[in-house]
Amino acid sequence: MAYLIIIPAIILVACIRLWRPHKDAFISVIPALLMVLLAASMILFPEPSFKAAERGLTVWWNIVLPALLPFFIAAELLMGMGVVHFIGVLMEPLMRPLFNVPGTGAFVLAMGIASGYPLGAALAARLKDDGLATKTEAERLMCFCNTSDPLFMTGAVAVGMFKRADLAGIIIAAHYLSGLSVGILMRFWRRNKDKRLSESPRHHDAGSPLARAFRAMRKAQQEANKSLGELLGEAVKRSIDTLLLVLGFMVLFSVIFEILTLAGATSYISRIISKAVPEWLLPRSLHQSVVSGLFEITIASSLAAQADAPLIARVAVCSGIIAWSGLSVHAQVAAVIQPSGLSIWPYSVTRFVQGVLAAAYTVGLMKLDQHRWTLPAFQAVYPKASWLHSLGAATKACLSGIALMALVCLALAAGSQLKGHWYHRRKT
Repeated sequence: MAYLIIIPAIILVACIRLWRPHKDAFISVIPALLMVLLAASMILFPEPSFKAAERGLTVWWNIVLPALLPFFIAAELLMGMGVVHFIGVLMEPLMRPLFNVPGTGAFVLAMGIASGYPLGAALAARLKDDGLATKTEAERLMCFCNTSDPLFMTGAVAVGMFKRADLAGIIIAAHYLSGLSVGILMRFWRRNKDKRLSESPRHHDAGSPLARAFRAMRKAQQEANKSLGELLGEAVKRSIDTLLLVLGFMVLFSVIFEILTLAGATSYISRIISKAVPEWLLPRSLHQSVVSGLFEITIASSLAAQADAPLIARVAVCSGIIAWSGLSVHAQVAAVIQPSGLSIWPYSVTRFVQGVLAAAYTVGLMKLDQHRWTLPAFQAVYPKASWLHSLGAATKACLSGIALMALVCLALAAGSQLKGHWYHRRKT
Protein backbone atom coordinates (compact mmCIF):
# COMPACT_ATOMS: atom_id res chain seq x y z
CA MET A 1 0.00 0.00 0.00
CA ALA A 2 2.93 2.33 0.56
CA TYR A 3 3.27 2.81 -3.20
CA LEU A 4 0.39 5.27 -3.01
CA ILE A 5 2.73 7.59 -1.10
CA ILE A 6 6.21 6.68 -2.35
CA ILE A 7 5.62 6.56 -6.11
CA PRO A 8 3.87 9.96 -6.39
CA ALA A 9 6.59 11.51 -4.22
CA ILE A 10 9.32 10.16 -6.50
CA ILE A 11 7.47 11.42 -9.58
CA LEU A 12 7.03 14.88 -8.06
CA VAL A 13 10.69 15.20 -7.11
CA ALA A 14 11.80 14.04 -10.57
CA CYS A 15 9.47 16.47 -12.30
CA ILE A 16 10.69 19.38 -10.19
CA ARG A 17 14.28 18.55 -11.09
CA LEU A 18 13.49 18.24 -14.80
CA TRP A 19 11.19 21.23 -15.22
CA ARG A 20 12.65 23.74 -12.80
CA PRO A 21 12.23 26.67 -15.30
CA HIS A 22 8.49 25.94 -15.45
CA LYS A 23 7.62 25.71 -11.78
CA ASP A 24 4.41 27.71 -12.05
CA ALA A 25 3.05 25.54 -14.82
CA PHE A 26 4.07 22.41 -12.96
CA ILE A 27 2.44 23.51 -9.70
CA SER A 28 -0.86 23.83 -11.52
CA VAL A 29 -0.57 20.15 -12.50
CA ILE A 30 -0.18 18.94 -8.90
CA PRO A 31 -3.91 19.14 -7.99
CA ALA A 32 -4.79 17.24 -11.17
CA LEU A 33 -2.22 14.57 -10.32
CA LEU A 34 -3.62 14.21 -6.80
CA MET A 35 -7.18 13.86 -8.13
CA VAL A 36 -6.04 11.17 -10.59
CA LEU A 37 -4.32 9.36 -7.71
CA LEU A 38 -7.49 9.58 -5.60
CA ALA A 39 -9.66 8.26 -8.42
CA ALA A 40 -7.23 5.41 -9.11
CA SER A 41 -7.16 4.50 -5.41
CA MET A 42 -10.96 4.33 -5.27
CA ILE A 43 -10.94 2.06 -8.34
CA LEU A 44 -8.27 -0.19 -6.82
CA PHE A 45 -10.02 -0.35 -3.43
CA PRO A 46 -13.72 -0.11 -4.23
CA GLU A 47 -15.03 -1.90 -1.13
CA PRO A 48 -13.16 0.18 1.52
CA SER A 49 -14.01 3.36 -0.41
CA PHE A 50 -17.69 2.43 -0.53
CA LYS A 51 -17.81 1.63 3.19
CA ALA A 52 -16.06 4.90 4.02
CA ALA A 53 -18.52 6.85 1.87
CA GLU A 54 -21.42 5.01 3.47
CA ARG A 55 -20.04 5.85 6.94
CA GLY A 56 -19.83 9.53 6.05
CA LEU A 57 -23.38 9.52 4.69
CA THR A 58 -24.69 7.77 7.82
CA VAL A 59 -23.09 10.33 10.15
CA TRP A 60 -24.53 13.18 8.07
CA TRP A 61 -28.04 11.71 8.01
CA ASN A 62 -28.22 10.67 11.68
CA ILE A 63 -26.31 13.55 13.30
CA VAL A 64 -25.52 16.53 11.07
CA LEU A 65 -28.80 17.00 9.18
CA PRO A 66 -31.22 16.90 12.14
CA ALA A 67 -28.80 18.88 14.33
CA LEU A 68 -28.14 21.71 11.85
CA LEU A 69 -31.32 22.03 9.78
CA PRO A 70 -33.39 23.93 12.41
CA PHE A 71 -30.51 26.34 13.06
CA PHE A 72 -29.89 27.08 9.40
CA ILE A 73 -33.57 27.78 8.72
CA ALA A 74 -34.01 29.85 11.90
CA ALA A 75 -30.87 31.87 11.18
CA GLU A 76 -31.95 32.64 7.62
CA LEU A 77 -35.43 33.72 8.78
CA LEU A 78 -34.07 35.91 11.58
CA MET A 79 -31.67 37.62 9.18
CA GLY A 80 -34.36 38.12 6.57
CA MET A 81 -36.75 39.63 9.13
CA GLY A 82 -34.18 42.14 10.36
CA VAL A 83 -33.90 40.62 13.84
CA VAL A 84 -30.11 40.51 13.44
CA HIS A 85 -30.09 44.27 12.90
CA PHE A 86 -32.11 44.64 16.11
CA ILE A 87 -29.61 42.49 18.02
CA GLY A 88 -26.67 44.36 16.47
CA VAL A 89 -27.69 47.72 17.90
CA LEU A 90 -28.30 46.32 21.39
CA MET A 91 -25.18 44.11 21.57
CA GLU A 92 -22.69 46.60 20.13
CA PRO A 93 -21.56 47.82 23.62
CA LEU A 94 -20.73 44.23 24.59
CA MET A 95 -19.24 42.74 21.42
CA ARG A 96 -17.06 45.69 20.37
CA PRO A 97 -14.94 45.99 23.54
CA LEU A 98 -14.56 42.23 24.00
CA PHE A 99 -14.01 40.94 20.46
CA ASN A 100 -13.71 44.07 18.28
CA VAL A 101 -16.66 42.95 16.13
CA PRO A 102 -20.07 44.57 15.54
CA GLY A 103 -23.04 43.80 17.76
CA THR A 104 -24.49 41.53 15.08
CA GLY A 105 -21.65 39.15 15.94
CA ALA A 106 -23.60 38.20 19.09
CA PHE A 107 -26.16 36.50 16.85
CA VAL A 108 -23.41 34.51 15.10
CA LEU A 109 -21.84 33.59 18.45
CA ALA A 110 -25.12 32.38 19.95
CA MET A 111 -26.16 30.35 16.91
CA GLY A 112 -22.66 28.94 16.45
CA ILE A 113 -22.44 27.76 20.07
CA ALA A 114 -25.87 26.16 19.98
CA SER A 115 -25.61 24.47 16.57
CA GLY A 116 -22.10 23.39 15.63
CA TYR A 117 -19.90 23.33 12.53
CA PRO A 118 -20.07 25.06 10.04
CA LEU A 119 -23.00 27.40 10.86
CA GLY A 120 -20.83 30.00 12.62
CA ALA A 121 -18.62 30.45 9.56
CA ALA A 122 -21.62 30.53 7.21
CA LEU A 123 -23.33 33.26 9.25
CA ALA A 124 -20.12 35.29 9.52
CA ALA A 125 -19.84 35.22 5.73
CA ARG A 126 -23.51 36.20 5.44
CA LEU A 127 -22.93 39.25 7.67
CA LYS A 128 -20.13 40.33 5.36
CA ASP A 129 -22.33 39.87 2.29
CA ASP A 130 -25.13 41.91 3.86
CA GLY A 131 -22.78 44.75 4.83
CA LEU A 132 -23.20 44.14 8.56
CA ALA A 133 -19.50 43.33 9.07
CA THR A 134 -16.29 44.09 7.24
CA LYS A 135 -14.06 41.36 5.80
CA THR A 136 -11.71 41.48 8.79
CA GLU A 137 -14.57 41.44 11.29
CA ALA A 138 -16.20 38.48 9.54
CA GLU A 139 -12.89 36.59 9.63
CA ARG A 140 -12.56 37.36 13.34
CA LEU A 141 -16.08 36.08 13.93
CA MET A 142 -15.68 32.78 12.13
CA CYS A 143 -12.48 32.08 14.09
CA PHE A 144 -14.28 31.84 17.45
CA CYS A 145 -17.98 31.45 16.58
CA ASN A 146 -17.64 28.26 14.54
CA THR A 147 -17.75 25.72 17.36
CA SER A 148 -18.90 22.19 18.05
CA ASP A 149 -22.44 21.71 19.30
CA PRO A 150 -23.19 20.68 22.91
CA LEU A 151 -25.34 17.73 21.79
CA PHE A 152 -22.31 16.08 20.17
CA MET A 153 -19.98 16.76 23.10
CA THR A 154 -22.51 15.58 25.67
CA GLY A 155 -24.30 12.65 24.06
CA ALA A 156 -21.83 11.28 21.54
CA VAL A 157 -18.48 11.97 23.26
CA ALA A 158 -18.96 12.10 27.04
CA VAL A 159 -21.71 9.49 27.41
CA GLY A 160 -21.43 7.48 24.22
CA MET A 161 -17.63 7.17 23.92
CA PHE A 162 -16.24 7.70 27.43
CA LYS A 163 -19.29 6.22 29.24
CA ARG A 164 -19.06 9.08 31.75
CA ALA A 165 -21.79 11.70 31.77
CA ASP A 166 -19.82 13.71 34.34
CA LEU A 167 -17.20 14.48 31.68
CA ALA A 168 -19.70 16.49 29.62
CA GLY A 169 -19.27 19.65 31.70
CA ILE A 170 -15.46 19.47 31.46
CA ILE A 171 -15.41 18.99 27.69
CA ILE A 172 -18.02 21.70 27.02
CA ALA A 173 -16.40 24.22 29.39
CA ALA A 174 -12.93 23.68 27.91
CA HIS A 175 -14.28 23.97 24.37
CA TYR A 176 -16.17 27.22 24.83
CA LEU A 177 -13.56 28.80 27.12
CA SER A 178 -10.88 28.14 24.50
CA GLY A 179 -13.15 29.58 21.80
CA LEU A 180 -13.79 32.78 23.75
CA SER A 181 -10.06 33.05 24.49
CA VAL A 182 -9.35 32.89 20.77
CA GLY A 183 -12.00 35.57 20.18
CA ILE A 184 -10.34 37.92 22.68
CA LEU A 185 -6.93 37.27 21.12
CA MET A 186 -8.30 37.90 17.61
CA ARG A 187 -9.59 41.33 18.57
CA PHE A 188 -6.02 42.59 18.09
CA TRP A 189 -5.62 41.00 14.65
CA ARG A 190 -5.55 43.63 11.88
CA ARG A 191 -7.27 46.01 14.28
CA ASN A 192 -6.54 49.08 12.14
CA LYS A 193 -7.13 47.43 8.78
CA ASP A 194 -10.87 48.04 8.28
CA LYS A 195 -13.04 50.96 9.19
CA ARG A 196 -15.30 50.08 12.08
CA LEU A 197 -18.96 49.78 11.34
CA SER A 198 -19.69 51.28 14.75
CA GLU A 199 -18.61 54.63 13.31
CA SER A 200 -21.57 54.51 10.97
CA PRO A 201 -24.24 57.15 11.72
CA ARG A 202 -26.96 54.53 12.14
CA HIS A 203 -25.41 53.48 15.47
CA HIS A 204 -25.60 57.03 16.83
CA ASP A 205 -29.26 57.82 16.23
CA ALA A 206 -31.12 59.59 18.97
CA GLY A 207 -33.42 57.72 21.28
CA SER A 208 -33.27 54.76 23.61
CA PRO A 209 -31.39 51.58 22.61
CA LEU A 210 -34.68 49.70 22.12
CA ALA A 211 -36.05 52.45 19.88
CA ARG A 212 -32.87 52.55 17.78
CA ALA A 213 -32.84 48.75 17.53
CA PHE A 214 -36.49 48.71 16.43
CA ARG A 215 -35.81 51.36 13.78
CA ALA A 216 -32.87 49.35 12.47
CA MET A 217 -35.05 46.24 12.22
CA ARG A 218 -37.84 48.11 10.42
CA LYS A 219 -35.36 49.63 7.97
CA ALA A 220 -33.95 46.19 7.16
CA GLN A 221 -37.44 44.81 6.58
CA GLN A 222 -38.34 47.68 4.27
CA GLU A 223 -35.14 47.26 2.28
CA ALA A 224 -35.69 43.51 1.90
CA ASN A 225 -39.40 43.97 1.04
CA LYS A 226 -40.18 40.22 1.09
CA SER A 227 -43.19 38.34 2.34
CA LEU A 228 -42.97 35.61 4.96
CA GLY A 229 -43.54 32.98 2.28
CA GLU A 230 -40.62 34.28 0.21
CA LEU A 231 -38.36 34.40 3.25
CA LEU A 232 -39.31 30.86 4.29
CA GLY A 233 -38.72 29.48 0.79
CA GLU A 234 -35.30 31.14 0.53
CA ALA A 235 -34.38 29.98 4.04
CA VAL A 236 -35.18 26.35 3.29
CA LYS A 237 -33.41 26.45 -0.09
CA ARG A 238 -30.24 28.06 1.31
CA SER A 239 -30.19 25.64 4.26
CA ILE A 240 -30.57 22.52 2.12
CA ASP A 241 -27.93 23.73 -0.36
CA THR A 242 -25.43 24.33 2.44
CA LEU A 243 -26.15 20.99 4.13
CA LEU A 244 -25.73 19.12 0.84
CA LEU A 245 -22.37 20.86 0.46
CA VAL A 246 -21.44 19.65 3.96
CA LEU A 247 -22.51 16.12 2.98
CA GLY A 248 -20.21 16.12 -0.02
CA PHE A 249 -17.18 17.11 2.02
CA MET A 250 -17.95 14.60 4.77
CA VAL A 251 -18.15 11.74 2.29
CA LEU A 252 -15.06 12.88 0.38
CA PHE A 253 -12.84 13.20 3.46
CA SER A 254 -14.12 9.93 4.87
CA VAL A 255 -12.92 8.22 1.68
CA ILE A 256 -9.61 10.13 1.65
CA PHE A 257 -8.86 9.17 5.25
CA GLU A 258 -9.66 5.51 4.52
CA ILE A 259 -7.31 5.49 1.52
CA LEU A 260 -4.54 7.19 3.48
CA THR A 261 -4.96 4.59 6.22
CA LEU A 262 -4.70 1.76 3.68
CA ALA A 263 -1.63 3.40 2.17
CA GLY A 264 0.09 3.58 5.55
CA ALA A 265 0.27 7.38 5.55
CA THR A 266 -1.26 7.60 9.02
CA SER A 267 1.47 5.29 10.36
CA TYR A 268 4.17 7.56 8.91
CA ILE A 269 2.58 10.62 10.52
CA SER A 270 2.35 8.73 13.82
CA ARG A 271 6.09 8.02 13.69
CA ILE A 272 6.81 11.70 13.10
CA ILE A 273 4.69 12.60 16.14
CA SER A 274 6.59 10.02 18.21
CA LYS A 275 9.89 11.73 17.40
CA ALA A 276 8.60 15.29 17.80
CA VAL A 277 6.45 14.98 20.96
CA PRO A 278 7.75 13.45 24.21
CA GLU A 279 5.96 10.44 25.71
CA TRP A 280 5.10 12.26 28.96
CA LEU A 281 3.22 14.94 27.02
CA LEU A 282 1.40 12.65 24.57
CA PRO A 283 1.30 8.90 25.28
CA ARG A 284 2.09 6.67 22.30
CA SER A 285 -1.32 5.00 22.52
CA LEU A 286 -2.96 8.31 21.61
CA HIS A 287 -0.93 8.96 18.47
CA GLN A 288 -3.41 7.16 16.20
CA SER A 289 -6.30 9.25 17.49
CA VAL A 290 -4.32 12.47 16.93
CA VAL A 291 -3.50 11.45 13.36
CA SER A 292 -7.13 10.56 12.74
CA GLY A 293 -8.17 13.87 14.29
CA LEU A 294 -6.20 15.75 11.67
CA PHE A 295 -8.88 14.70 9.18
CA GLU A 296 -12.12 13.91 11.06
CA ILE A 297 -13.64 14.34 14.54
CA THR A 298 -15.94 11.42 15.29
CA ILE A 299 -13.64 8.46 14.64
CA ALA A 300 -10.71 10.28 16.25
CA SER A 301 -12.69 11.02 19.42
CA SER A 302 -13.74 7.37 19.63
CA LEU A 303 -10.12 6.22 19.27
CA ALA A 304 -9.02 8.63 22.01
CA ALA A 305 -11.74 7.37 24.36
CA GLN A 306 -10.69 3.73 23.83
CA ALA A 307 -6.92 4.28 24.05
CA ASP A 308 -4.82 2.68 26.78
CA ALA A 309 -3.83 5.91 28.51
CA PRO A 310 -4.76 7.87 31.66
CA LEU A 311 -8.26 9.36 31.58
CA ILE A 312 -7.01 12.93 31.87
CA ALA A 313 -4.77 12.48 28.79
CA ARG A 314 -7.56 10.86 26.77
CA VAL A 315 -10.05 13.62 27.57
CA ALA A 316 -7.47 16.36 26.86
CA VAL A 317 -6.64 14.86 23.46
CA CYS A 318 -10.34 14.49 22.67
CA SER A 319 -10.95 18.17 23.58
CA GLY A 320 -8.07 19.22 21.33
CA ILE A 321 -9.44 17.13 18.45
CA ILE A 322 -12.93 18.62 18.81
CA ALA A 323 -11.52 22.17 18.86
CA TRP A 324 -9.27 21.52 15.84
CA SER A 325 -12.34 20.06 14.06
CA GLY A 326 -10.47 18.20 11.33
CA LEU A 327 -9.61 19.03 7.74
CA SER A 328 -13.09 17.90 6.74
CA VAL A 329 -14.65 20.81 8.65
CA HIS A 330 -11.91 23.16 7.38
CA ALA A 331 -12.91 22.24 3.83
CA GLN A 332 -16.58 22.82 4.65
CA VAL A 333 -15.75 26.25 6.06
CA ALA A 334 -13.63 27.11 3.01
CA ALA A 335 -16.55 26.19 0.74
CA VAL A 336 -19.15 28.29 2.57
CA ILE A 337 -16.94 31.40 2.93
CA GLN A 338 -15.34 31.32 -0.53
CA PRO A 339 -18.17 33.22 -2.31
CA SER A 340 -17.83 36.01 0.27
CA GLY A 341 -14.10 36.45 -0.33
CA LEU A 342 -13.04 35.50 3.19
CA SER A 343 -9.72 33.77 3.80
CA ILE A 344 -9.51 30.30 5.38
CA TRP A 345 -6.00 30.85 6.80
CA PRO A 346 -6.99 32.82 9.94
CA TYR A 347 -9.53 30.11 10.72
CA SER A 348 -7.05 27.24 10.28
CA VAL A 349 -4.39 28.92 12.41
CA THR A 350 -6.81 29.75 15.22
CA ARG A 351 -8.25 26.21 15.12
CA PHE A 352 -4.78 24.91 16.00
CA VAL A 353 -4.44 27.49 18.78
CA GLN A 354 -7.89 26.62 20.13
CA GLY A 355 -7.02 22.92 20.05
CA VAL A 356 -3.97 23.52 22.24
CA LEU A 357 -5.94 25.80 24.58
CA ALA A 358 -8.84 23.32 24.84
CA ALA A 359 -6.46 20.51 25.82
CA ALA A 360 -4.74 22.78 28.37
CA TYR A 361 -8.06 23.95 29.85
CA THR A 362 -9.22 20.33 30.11
CA VAL A 363 -6.11 19.34 32.05
CA GLY A 364 -6.49 22.38 34.31
CA LEU A 365 -10.18 21.76 35.03
CA MET A 366 -9.63 18.06 35.74
CA LYS A 367 -6.62 18.80 37.97
CA LEU A 368 -8.88 20.89 40.22
CA ASP A 369 -10.57 17.67 41.41
CA GLN A 370 -8.06 15.03 40.35
CA HIS A 371 -9.29 12.41 42.84
CA ARG A 372 -12.69 12.37 41.18
CA TRP A 373 -11.23 11.27 37.84
CA THR A 374 -9.22 8.42 39.31
CA LEU A 375 -12.40 6.61 40.36
CA PRO A 376 -13.72 3.83 38.11
CA ALA A 377 -16.05 5.07 35.40
CA PHE A 378 -19.70 4.31 35.91
CA GLN A 379 -21.46 2.69 32.98
CA ALA A 380 -23.94 5.09 31.45
CA VAL A 381 -26.14 3.58 28.80
CA TYR A 382 -26.33 5.87 25.79
CA PRO A 383 -29.58 5.22 23.95
CA LYS A 384 -29.30 5.57 20.22
CA ALA A 385 -31.41 8.61 19.47
CA SER A 386 -33.80 8.51 16.57
CA TRP A 387 -33.66 11.02 13.76
CA LEU A 388 -36.81 12.72 15.05
CA HIS A 389 -35.39 12.85 18.60
CA SER A 390 -32.19 14.51 17.33
CA LEU A 391 -34.22 17.01 15.33
CA GLY A 392 -36.39 17.81 18.35
CA ALA A 393 -33.38 18.26 20.63
CA ALA A 394 -31.69 20.55 18.12
CA THR A 395 -34.87 22.61 17.70
CA LYS A 396 -35.22 22.95 21.48
CA ALA A 397 -31.60 24.09 21.76
CA CYS A 398 -32.16 26.58 18.93
CA LEU A 399 -35.23 28.11 20.60
CA SER A 400 -33.45 28.19 23.97
CA GLY A 401 -30.49 29.99 22.43
CA ILE A 402 -32.72 32.57 20.78
CA ALA A 403 -34.65 33.12 24.04
CA LEU A 404 -31.42 33.53 26.02
CA MET A 405 -30.06 35.99 23.47
CA ALA A 406 -33.31 37.99 23.66
CA LEU A 407 -33.04 38.17 27.46
CA VAL A 408 -29.44 39.41 27.24
CA CYS A 409 -30.45 42.04 24.69
CA LEU A 410 -33.30 43.26 26.91
CA ALA A 411 -31.04 43.34 29.97
CA LEU A 412 -28.44 45.41 28.11
CA ALA A 413 -31.11 47.77 26.82
CA ALA A 414 -32.56 48.22 30.32
CA GLY A 415 -29.10 48.82 31.75
CA SER A 416 -28.32 51.38 29.05
CA GLN A 417 -31.59 53.22 29.72
CA LEU A 418 -30.98 53.32 33.47
CA LYS A 419 -27.48 54.63 32.84
CA GLY A 420 -28.88 57.32 30.56
CA HIS A 421 -31.52 58.40 33.11
CA TRP A 422 -28.92 58.50 35.88
CA TYR A 423 -26.57 60.60 33.75
CA HIS A 424 -29.43 62.98 32.80
CA ARG A 425 -30.53 63.45 36.40
CA ARG A 426 -26.97 64.04 37.54
CA LYS A 427 -26.46 66.61 34.80
CA THR A 428 -29.62 68.49 35.68
